[in-house]
Amino acid sequence: MKKVILFLCAFISCASSAFASENCFLAKENGKVLKTEGDCKSRFAPESTFKIPLSLIGFDAGILRDESKPNWPRKGDYNINVCKGDHDPRTWMRDSCVWYSQVLTGKLGMEKFREYIAKFNYGNKDVSGDAPEHLNGLTNSWLSSSIQISPEEQTDFIEKLVTQKLPVSKKSFDKTKKIMSIQELSGGWKLYGKTGSGRRQDKDGKKTELQHGWFVGYIEKGKRKIVFASHVADTEKQDVFGSFRARNNALIKLWYLIDELEK
Repeated sequence: MKKVILFLCAFISCASSAFASENCFLAKENGKVLKTEGDCKSRFAPESTFKIPLSLIGFDAGILRDESKPNWPRKGDYNINVCKGDHDPRTWMRDSCVWYSQVLTGKLGMEKFREYIAKFNYGNKDVSGDAPEHLNGLTNSWLSSSIQISPEEQTDFIEKLVTQKLPVSKKSFDKTKKIMSIQELSGGWKLYGKTGSGRRQDKDGKKTELQHGWFVGYIEKGKRKIVFASHVADTEKQDVFGSFRARNNALIKLWYLIDELEK
């Protein structure tokens, strides 16, 4: 009963904002499109979904060691309560802590960062960033900034992740999978993914007051892996984070998709 109530709450939340957003949902298996809705070709900043490639990079470079190491302390104030205090790779991914990403990229360095993004062929590969002088593309280029990626490109990247066709070590794939794990869905399918929220940009690349949000990842059962990308781009101001709405949209679509697959 609890799961039914949660599902209905998610449905109501999504329905209430459906007419104020431009949405996309795309699901593929082995390159074959299983379901596609909306505009899945337009590019947007990856926001915190960029923690997926950052995880692969961090483990491959030896900066991240396993799901609990390194445990880094947060120095100074931070406006998101769950991101205060010490964090490790698992809680970094779960709680979506930007500061941990910035420590990671700082230890990596711009040259290696740029090389990895180019080798991954990730979106438009533009790591220049647009921050003030005390920041640069190394610490913010994925946050409503220079890096842009479409839902189609997100699923292409996730397919390379699940088939281990990216230029990183096997341990990097295995350890990233561990920290991407979220929950088990109906029918025994396991869900892996990451959300992300940010501001939409205008044609000149400047941030607007409108949100956009992501939920990208894959579901797995046995040898089957279905990758997906869910994206919302607001056309009117919304109070609920775009990432929450993108996730809810995806959970509804995945529920129906799994129901079809289990017949």
